[in-house]
Amino acid sequence: MRYILCFLSTYFLGAVGLTSWAQNQLTPAERKAGWQVLFNGKDLTGWKQLNGQAQYRVEQGEIVGTTVANTPNSFLATEKEYGDFILELELKVDLSMNSGIQFRSLSTPDYQNGRVHGYQMEIDPSDRAWSGGIYDEARRDWLYIPAMNPLAKTAFNKTGWNTYRIEAIGSVIRTWVNGFPIAHLIDDMTPKGFIALQVHSIGGDQKAGTEIRWRNIKIQTANLKPSPLDEAPVINLLSNHVSAQEKKQGFELLFDGKSLDAWRSVHSQNPPNSRWQVKNGEIQIAGTDGSETGNDIVTKKAYGAFELVFDFKLTPGANSGVKYFVNEAFDSGGKSGIGLEYQVLDDERHPDAKMGVVGNRTLASLYDLIPSKKLEKRFQRPIGTWNQGRIRVYPDQTVEHWLNGFLVVRYERNSAIYQALVARSKYQKYDGFGAAPEGLLLLQDHGDVVHYKNIKIRPL
Repeated sequence: MRYILCFLSTYFLGAVGLTSWAQNQLTPAERKAGWQVLFNGKDLTGWKQLNGQAQYRVEQGEIVGTTVANTPNSFLATEKEYGDFILELELKVDLSMNSGIQFRSLSTPDYQNGRVHGYQMEIDPSDRAWSGGIYDEARRDWLYIPAMNPLAKTAFNKTGWNTYRIEAIGSVIRTWVNGFPIAHLIDDMTPKGFIALQVHSIGGDQKAGTEIRWRNIKIQTANLKPSPLDEAPVINLLSNHVSAQEKKQGFELLFDGKSLDAWRSVHSQNPPNSRWQVKNGEIQIAGTDGSETGNDIVTKKAYGAFELVFDFKLTPGANSGVKYFVNEAFDSGGKSGIGLEYQVLDDERHPDAKMGVVGNRTLASLYDLIPSKKLEKRFQRPIGTWNQGRIRVYPDQTVEHWLNGFLVVRYERNSAIYQALVARSKYQKYDGFGAAPEGLLLLQDHGDVVHYKNIKIRPL
């Protein structure tokens, strides 16, 4: 019995020692695959602090970041820069904090006096649940809001350790939280930069002294093998490009950046007229006086259940729209083709925003039927810059409108509520409006200068 107890004691002590030793170390297989340790578990060799004055220390083989009052965002950055890589680490954060992992980031005297800027994988323990999303620190704001990905709601462990993974290979940037794929971004703005551990500034009722801990930080920079493709939604910021994951998911371009071959004039078999031009990889509508012109274009193909993605840019006071389930048998009186409409509008300057009922003619609304949920100003990008629209029509007749990663309209086609809304709208005279199993897609010419690009579709 004494021998057994001694054996068990030796075993468990050895196991504890082994665990302590193994933390921040590589396995033989990882070393063979070319992984490198970024944190030695003892001190901050290879790291430097930038911008704010938050406190960083090493404790029990962990980097501990602590919030400090009256200081901007702080970053503990690698001294080396990395281009293509796979990064893995573990983290545990106080529930009241916000933090992130910078990568391909920069700090140069000519940019806001050295302010850290670049990609950031979000650490968000709040009920918002944006952990794993991709933010562009001090530059373009949010690039990938994971609200579109249902896995993001449950992946993050609020009370324990979390494993984060970033794959940045060429223009493809992907993130995982605890093994769940969260973000899939295609972007090529910054090909190389440092990695940094952020301690966010605090304000309001937030308290100084809250902590985030990191450990087992490792990176692979050679012989990179991307993870298998998955079903995470893709945000593709390259113009008129379909990525490998988008192709796997069934997306194809409706506009290749060069021609309007997939489109024709509404109520006609003729190609789009001269008001529709392709310039700089964009579809551009020539402006007049803002009046109805009846020069819409429609797809040559009809669609039923689908997901449509499109980028649009408005000029001041402009009006346009993306319509679906368009039925050319309906008499439009020489004006715009008749169908369900995702409103594209300058809400502040165009009078149509104040017409209709309870805002049902504002940006991203189901025009004249259902108003869109209004976004914070930071998420509704200014006139003259690109916004992204997304329309999902599911086989069960559920329809969603998305704007810049946010769900803003959801309804059921052909439901009793839908039919009641149509009966009280400008479409009441069209029997079966928006109810057909298939219909055309339409870009509206409302007489204003509007730009479109990155138009792609897949069946659902």
